[in-house]
Amino acid sequence: MTLIPLNDLGRGLVQEREALLAAVRSVLDSGWLVHGPFHSKFEATLAEYVGAAEAIGVGNGTDALELAMRATMPPGRDVVVTAANCGGYATTAARQAGYGVVYADIDEATLCIDATALSEVLIDRVGVVVVTHLYGRAADVAAVNALCRDRGISVIEDCAQAIGAATAAGPVGGLADAAAFSFYPTKNLGAVGDGGAVTTNDPGTAAKVRELRQYGWSRKYTVAHRGGQNSRLDELQAAVLLLRLPTLREKNERRRSIVARYAERASSRLRIVSTDDAGYVGHLAVVVTPDREELVEHLRSAQVQSDVHYPVPDHWQPAYADEYAGVSLPVTERMAGQILSVPVFPELHDDEVEQVCRALESF
Repeated sequence: MTLIPLNDLGRGLVQEREALLAAVRSVLDSGWLVHGPFHSKFEATLAEYVGAAEAIGVGNGTDALELAMRATMPPGRDVVVTAANCGGYATTAARQAGYGVVYADIDEATLCIDATALSEVLIDRVGVVVVTHLYGRAADVAAVNALCRDRGISVIEDCAQAIGAATAAGPVGGLADAAAFSFYPTKNLGAVGDGGAVTTNDPGTAAKVRELRQYGWSRKYTVAHRGGQNSRLDELQAAVLLLRLPTLREKNERRRSIVARYAERASSRLRIVSTDDAGYVGHLAVVVTPDREELVEHLRSAQVQSDVHYPVPDHWQPAYADEYAGVSLPVTERMAGQILSVPVFPELHDDEVEQVCRALESF
């Protein structure tokens, strides 16, 4: 048996080699390296793709979250609410911005933030709620918006794992006050380095993010906003993302079809976290089982790699554990011990998918 990798970026790079080299040549020939024509075109194309009025390219997904928080935090407030099972990215961004962080528990079925649990932690100082579309599954943004609107709380979508996912209200990225995207190479739409973006339907938010991403300048060398930084999406990454965006739907469908096969074949001891509609784009294939260590060994013997996304909830991280000593998130904590990711990426071969299916079926 061949070892089935959790991911293999090299396969896509080989397939796209000539097109990628042509994109690099186009950037070099243009004479622009930062904030040039490819960057402008990508911003416009991304905004159209996700159904938002504006998109602002930034250096990476964590910067996108931080800048979106800074741009939408209401005056006089300084607390962000998010889920604790999403890898710590929103926590990192909020703390970098100087905000406090409160956690809401998650829904056991979707593993996304639970609206009922959220309602219990919306203290007066909360100014932003981050809703993460986890593992490529669209979260219930409408329910979160309904809780936050009358309280004057901004809602930010974390779309790092879910570009291309859609809900009844439209694609993710245009459903809240702002949205943050990551184009880290492993994402469904990945660059060949770091990259990120903020999308929004509010011109004021867009203008503020544009100023914050470049030192907080209102004009050259004039700092109008505290918290500005140097966060640019360079021309090379923009050109690569423009090249790859037209194939995103096809690749998302391939991811979704792979996970659907896993769900169809998995033994009764396993639950696959997915949906069979456009609300899921298969960023990760996540299996839930109370017997995780046994499953890891079973998969290893079947030559299938696995990993945990994510093993340590934010409120249990050593750097913050003392601060959250009294916090209890029962579903988050239980699921952290039961989740396991198995291989899913568009270049997986059908025989490799079958090998994973057999391993899940025989557990």
